[in-house]
Amino acid sequence: MCGIVGYIGEGNAKEIVLRGLHRLEYRGYDSAGVGLYDGKYHVFKEKGRIDALEKTIALNKASLGIGHTRWATHGRVTKENAHPHASYDERFLVVHNGVIDNYKTLAERYLGGKARKSETDSEVFASLVASFAKDHPVDVAIREVLKLLEGSYAVLVVDKENPGTLYAAKHKSPLLIGKRNGGVVIGSDMMALVGAADNYLALEDETFVRITSDNFSLYDLEGDILPYRLQKIDIDAFESDKGEFPHYMLKEIHEQPAVLRRIITKYFDDSEVRIDQALLQKIKMCDRIHILAAGTSMHAGLVVKDMLETFALVPTEVHIASEFAHHPPLIAGNPFFILISQSGETADLRACLTDIKQEGHPSLTVTNVRTSTLAREADDYLEIHAGPEIAVASTKAYTAQIAVLTILAYALSEQSFDLKRELAEVAQAMEQFLDKQEKIRPLVKKYLTKPHAFYIGRGLDYAVCLEAALKLKEISYIHTEGFASGELKHGTIALIEENTPVIALISNAKTAAYTRSGINEVKSRGANTLVIACESFQEAEDAIVLDDVNPTFAPMLTVIPTQLIAYYAALERGNDIDKPRNLAKSVTVE
Repeated sequence: MCGIVGYIGEGNAKEIVLRGLHRLEYRGYDSAGVGLYDGKYHVFKEKGRIDALEKTIALNKASLGIGHTRWATHGRVTKENAHPHASYDERFLVVHNGVIDNYKTLAERYLGGKARKSETDSEVFASLVASFAKDHPVDVAIREVLKLLEGSYAVLVVDKENPGTLYAAKHKSPLLIGKRNGGVVIGSDMMALVGAADNYLALEDETFVRITSDNFSLYDLEGDILPYRLQKIDIDAFESDKGEFPHYMLKEIHEQPAVLRRIITKYFDDSEVRIDQALLQKIKMCDRIHILAAGTSMHAGLVVKDMLETFALVPTEVHIASEFAHHPPLIAGNPFFILISQSGETADLRACLTDIKQEGHPSLTVTNVRTSTLAREADDYLEIHAGPEIAVASTKAYTAQIAVLTILAYALSEQSFDLKRELAEVAQAMEQFLDKQEKIRPLVKKYLTKPHAFYIGRGLDYAVCLEAALKLKEISYIHTEGFASGELKHGTIALIEENTPVIALISNAKTAAYTRSGINEVKSRGANTLVIACESFQEAEDAIVLDDVNPTFAPMLTVIPTQLIAYYAALERGNDIDKPRNLAKSVTVE
């Protein structure tokens, strides 16, 4: 969840670290801090936004810096609990992502009654390094402490007695290191490196790094040197700018037609699908597919389940990753596992993947970040090519996940229709509707007048309802639920009151009449109903009508108006749309 940036070199560490922290704001945070060296050390911390932190920094240039955006896990949201943390003797400064499960035990054993200034596990780590450094060189001291830790960590360590060196280590929490002549930058996300480095390396678990202004060396925890090979950074900084849009979320909603076309380009040669045949063969050998995901990615999985069963004829189950990690179902036969994660760093999925690999089952990660841990650790990965998604509430990653896995399902099948054309038609229909987005805001004002709202639909429409409800609650804070419309009479219709907003999705001939029946049921109980329908199924009172597309691929289209409904509902309420309360982009703690 948290963000880390560090820099040492000839550039201005203050500017590089702060710019990197701004780029990581989308991950979610409640406080921020930096430690800078300009001939002497300075530490600045603040609750709230990075803008507030910047106003407190009273120096212009630094040669070394570490920065952090904190999402509270151990301890309250206070200035004292913000990073960086100093050791009890003030010699070491530390920023840390992750959770040290045994920090209390380690503090009692090694630190005795030494006073602490914060409630965090991270400060304990800093003081442990100071304690071990009394009897060991700094490199050895840090590695010895790392061996004691249980849990997850990505850490940067500054030794005030040696301002020419920065130390780093990684286990389970992501950390990347970037290099450019005259400087080295390190961060928890590729976006922190863009503009400050030309080449990068994604660190493996239990890696320790010693960094100077012009180079770095990698070691395992025993101190043995590890080889590495840098890769070129190919993310353009402009991709992370809002451009003409007032919010990243709106920009990313509008990018979805282009993302779908990019996916078509990446995964098709003419009309032939471009997916590794060895991967396809592995999946064809299985008798059941298990999809593991969380949140929006899980909702994408529910849509893809239908594709895999319809096209590839393979029974498919969808699991909530956090449940599967600790309460797995009985796995029989020859399973294949697909892990869906926007960030590729989701902690619950990493726990699942560890168990999957131990059991010897094949795995595929579908992610937006090819440098991510899950992409590297699974047997195979497919990139969704959505580009940077900055808004916390995912939009384009959802549709991209569905698109890529639809192509995979088609490649596994004996189907012979023109999927490339079908997807292009979806992109065109997306664009046609986005050109008319101005109609959404008046509808939001008219219909979303209560603290509760519901989405209803059947089949794939129901799967989209779950994602639509999540999006609305995420950023507008309206309590919203998605229901299968056929289940209304089995209890949930009791929640309908006068003027309760109920939004219905209709995109399939097989269930259109049944959903209309559900609409009438809630309307007769006083609900204020808004219908989103594809053209073939529209009726005179329907508020939103979409172009017809193949019903199998309609979820990529029908979700678009629901994303805009969430956006405008949040805008009407004056909410922080790109950084909604209590949420983070990448959930890296179980």
